[in-house]
Amino acid sequence: MIDFTDCDHGRVERPAPRLERAFFEREVTTVARDLLGRELVSGDESDLVAVRLTEVEAYRGQDDPASHAFRGPTPRTAVMFGPAGHLYTYFVYGMHWCANIVAGPDGHASAVLLRAGEVVQGVAVARSRRPGARADRLLARGPAGLATVLGLDGSDSGADLCRPNSTIRLHPGSPTTDGSIRTGPRVGVATAADLELRFWLADDPTVSDYRAWTPRRRTPRVVRPTGRE
Repeated sequence: MIDFTDCDHGRVERPAPRLERAFFEREVTTVARDLLGRELVSGDESDLVAVRLTEVEAYRGQDDPASHAFRGPTPRTAVMFGPAGHLYTYFVYGMHWCANIVAGPDGHASAVLLRAGEVVQGVAVARSRRPGARADRLLARGPAGLATVLGLDGSDSGADLCRPNSTIRLHPGSPTTDGSIRTGPRVGVATAADLELRFWLADDPTVSDYRAWTPRRRTPRVVRPTGRE
């Protein structure tokens, strides 16, 4: 008799469900809190990486002086003024990419910055993208680290997370309860620094360290003598 116990014939793999547009169309702080515990996935098969989100920051568009959209649309921020559920990426410090998810009503330009997470699938790929990370809990710690392990850059700005065949998508993951969520000031912003619009999972080791914004010191201009009287 043939044993079919370990045989996969006839089994159909169902794709994991992804969150629909209505999830992202809510008020931005509601979306931000509800993103915690969700899984952001990028890539397919050999380069797939999934990150469980553990820390985010909300930005309220033209009502928020710390938002990139505060002064209105530009070629870079145009995606923020479009439908919710799209990715907005930007380059910072001339070396890192950061990723946001557009939220709220169409045209309001609010977004959620993805600050940190836990790599739950594709750890080997994530390590190859961040070989300097000292531990797996640090792989997707900080917005630049998170974008790096997911392989996100400027070419992904405008990606629709709700499109059925998108290689970047958000899965339900494990929604969290209000009791496990902490709130506090956003990290490193120069304006509206007192607003408690950062949300994170309490006691999660992947959450980044808090750093308040401090102005950069300008190097004093040195006036060199010309040698003329």
